[in-house]
Amino acid sequence: MTRTVFCQRLQQEAEGLDFQLYPGELGARIFQHISKQAWADWQKKQTMLINEKRLNMMDGEARAYLAKEMEAYLFEGKEVDIEGYTPPSE
Repeated sequence: MTRTVFCQRLQQEAEGLDFQLYPGELGARIFQHISKQAWADWQKKQTMLINEKRLNMMDGEARAYLAKEMEAYLFEGKEVDIEGYTPPSE
């Protein structure tokens, strides 16, 4: 059976994640309020951010930066600012 959540990113009911993918309190919020679709969208943005800014994921500051960007994207509706990337027009 699939779980549905009211996705804070998409602002609609959508299929929820199967399990908590991120640790701690933020991970619990993501599990409860973010859909699979929004999480997949974030994963693409995260990959672009890591590559563009050449983030070292062993570095605590880089992880903290990504967590802040993730929270802003998923919960505050902010777009990720990736230099030199123009989103495809719809």
